[in-house]
Amino acid sequence: MLNFEDLKLSKPLIDALQELDYIHPTPIQEHSFSVIKSGKDVIGIAQTGTGKTFAYLLPILSLYQYTGAKAPKTLILVPTRELVLQVVAEIEKLTKYMNVRFAGIFGGSNINPQKAAIVDGLDILVSTPGRLIDMAMMGVVKLKTVQHFVMDEVDEMMEIGFRSQLTTILDLLPPKRQNIFFSATLSEDIHVLINTFTKNPEKVEVAVHGTPLEKIKQMAYDGPNYFTKVNLLNHFLADKKVFNKVMIFVSTIKLADRLYAQLLPVFKDDIALIHSNKSQNIRFATLANFHSGKNRILIATDIAARGLDIFEVSHVINFDTPKEAGDYIHRIGRTGRAGKNGIAFTFFNEVEEPFLEEIEALMKMKITRKRTPKEVEISSFFGEDERPQIKMKNYLPPSKKKDGTGAKQEKKAKNSKINLGGPRKRNPNKTKPRNRAVQRNRARK
Repeated sequence: MLNFEDLKLSKPLIDALQELDYIHPTPIQEHSFSVIKSGKDVIGIAQTGTGKTFAYLLPILSLYQYTGAKAPKTLILVPTRELVLQVVAEIEKLTKYMNVRFAGIFGGSNINPQKAAIVDGLDILVSTPGRLIDMAMMGVVKLKTVQHFVMDEVDEMMEIGFRSQLTTILDLLPPKRQNIFFSATLSEDIHVLINTFTKNPEKVEVAVHGTPLEKIKQMAYDGPNYFTKVNLLNHFLADKKVFNKVMIFVSTIKLADRLYAQLLPVFKDDIALIHSNKSQNIRFATLANFHSGKNRILIATDIAARGLDIFEVSHVINFDTPKEAGDYIHRIGRTGRAGKNGIAFTFFNEVEEPFLEEIEALMKMKITRKRTPKEVEISSFFGEDERPQIKMKNYLPPSKKKDGTGAKQEKKAKNSKINLGGPRKRNPNKTKPRNRAVQRNRARK
């Protein structure tokens, strides 16, 4: 098995990795290293939790030489502020014994300290798209010196409205640069982006596109409606020993708030909530509490499904089935990380079953269907968006068939009639009477 030392990393990087107890690179790290270091454009496809961040940081840092320049030579673009902080933390770990200047910038916080960090001089800048454009438009950050441009979680940025911002940023970058795009999934939109802005990229793929981690055991429970799903949650979460660190995913902020209010009286301090309507400080504190084990259960929207390293999550529970199959892959990727086993439950109803089938088609595998435990009460109340569709029988007679050309079929011979016209047309020699009075006079004579 390959060691990090086999990659011929610098001593400061090896020392930092050893201090972290990292000995063997993951497959995506091993396969990406030489390609990225060669300077080629790279498209990295790997599942969440396989070490994508180190996969691009290690080769970039192995090429690093201090110049004292003010403008950054490496730009890393990520979709969320949480992911900015996570990448910055990873850089900090790896550069403990190196003189590398780096900073992370994102919206929703005081811009002045971020400006100061850029003005002081940077080697690596980690940013969200919106804040980067703000800084560029103000002239605070210069992007023409960028040599390595990394986009992490590309599929997420394409999905949540960053498309136009990405185009703006790509236009601000120098034409001669290395593009490094990393993602867990690869959609048609990403193919267009790749073809437009990269030059003969080399694809590094360590798993079949769309497949989840093999170490995640997946099961699906038929919960016909909201209250049955809540009863299922209460049943499972009551076992604190087995369900010791659980993430519950829902599709909307409204549903997250509703579910949190429903479960809070039962689980009290055990449960927490995170979504984009929460302030930045609350979100950071919530994640920290879940990391440390202060909260056992975390209800989250898909903002927490992408890119965040939350270790030792025992279970992921999809309270609703995601409409987008790719979102399912990201959600369940919160468990089964760092080589450990994980479990993912998905609750589905009749309306959501087609979404589940699309997920199975993407993964090319079936999710194990499980019966609802008999002790779980099945609610009879259905909301408007979860009411089963009633299939009405068609009592109308079938329409008349047409032949292949769309023309009507010929009538049977006995039903065929020819319009012969009136008496005058049938006997043209017969004189037409003037009127009934004339006929009566002729009859009297």
